[in-house]
Amino acid sequence: MPVTISVIGHSGSGKTTLIAKLVSELKHRNYKIGTIKHASHGFNMDKKGKDSWLHREAGADTVMVATTGKIAIIKDEPDDRLDNLESYFCDMDLVITEGFKNETRPKIEVFRVAGKSEPICPDRDLIAFVTDSDINPGVRKFGLEDIKPLADFIEGTFLVSSNV
Repeated sequence: MPVTISVIGHSGSGKTTLIAKLVSELKHRNYKIGTIKHASHGFNMDKKGKDSWLHREAGADTVMVATTGKIAIIKDEPDDRLDNLESYFCDMDLVITEGFKNETRPKIEVFRVAGKSEPICPDRDLIAFVTDSDINPGVRKFGLEDIKPLADFIEGTFLVSSNV
């Protein structure tokens, strides 16, 4: 199974932007990267009246929509813990999640001075801190635009020995 790293932070801190830049940099280095976005308020990608929606309404537990080069799967999953989701990414080198702050995985926190007054993850799983503040978190610290150094850190810590 690939390593899973969670990017956490307050709403509006720049988690999605950081992940997009990090994925792009790691893909440039020829790694296979998967992402999982935690949607704590739910979501619905199945459009009413479409065939996949009709399949689900009829009772299908798993529905896949496939076309050349792409698949999408909708599967009933009673629990959104990472242990239940990671098996979908067994062909990846690394999985980056957005959220899942309560899971026991290596975490990178994004913290902006203009946001909340305190970071959210002063726990043992914190491996890096991405910020524009002068806070010293006791782990590797990166600026908001330090994408290549952050990718170097992730690659050196988690990927070098696993890349084929």
